[in-house]
Amino acid sequence: MLDKYLIVSKEILPDVYDKVIEARNYINDGTVKGISEAVKKVGISRSTYYKYKDYVFSPSDNAMGRKAVIALMLRHKKGVLSEVLNLLSSEKANIITMNQNIPINGKASVNISIDVSEMIISVEDLISKLRNNNEVASAKLLSIE
Repeated sequence: MLDKYLIVSKEILPDVYDKVIEARNYINDGTVKGISEAVKKVGISRSTYYKYKDYVFSPSDNAMGRKAVIALMLRHKKGVLSEVLNLLSSEKANIITMNQNIPINGKASVNISIDVSEMIISVEDLISKLRNNNEVASAKLLSIE
């Protein structure tokens, strides 16, 4: 699963990657009101942020490569969340936390954090399988460590 990733010292990378992570942290912890303010604060362009935001992550002190957070937008139909959970279970993803918001305009956002250490497919393949469900309007990886 982790064969697509590298662990690289920040010393040899352009500082833009670190700034993307810093901007995302400002957004996630509510320090700034939005993306424009975050990128201005760290000194990068919005386009740079959008280019790298889904590909650059900072590892935690815990076990590397064991957790992922997936954001889903599900159509508001009976059994859709159950289908998603069954897919996760069938691929040996262990659900750590799940947060589902109320449906608005026929769709509900769901964030699921999973333990991926025992998964039988890659996280990318899992996201693709989720996207192939007609009732899943969108699925994306928010973070992985």
